[in-house]
Amino acid sequence: MRRVGGCQCGKVRYQCDDEARDIYVCHCTNCQKQSSSAFGISFVVPATSFRVTEGRPQFFEWETDSGNRGRGAFCSSCGTRLWHQAARENVEQVNIKAGSFDNPVDLSNAIHIWLSSKLPGVIVPGDTRQFPEEPE
Repeated sequence: MRRVGGCQCGKVRYQCDDEARDIYVCHCTNCQKQSSSAFGISFVVPATSFRVTEGRPQFFEWETDSGNRGRGAFCSSCGTRLWHQAARENVEQVNIKAGSFDNPVDLSNAIHIWLSSKLPGVIVPGDTRQFPEEPE
């Protein structure tokens, strides 16, 4: 199933041709900061199924809570974070920020990770897969 999305101002657009391998609701402090919210939502697809269809994103690199390096794409005009991936050559997957899709995703089977840094008051459904940090 093809999914399309983009930034708030519409200058950067993308598409992916695969359904998610996984959908993560990440409660790490990096996702809290980049989303200015309680968590980030990542729709994980093979890198080969993802492509930018319009515009040129900018990139930002940071150290992840697990000690790796992340590389995030965003629109330089409106600032919308669009996807992130490992900060190395030949990445296998792209983690699309699910809120940037034109049509919403179903979070019923999302995997909640980094619950060790979950904000107080956030309620995680009891029947979901959950991990205190990253899954093994």
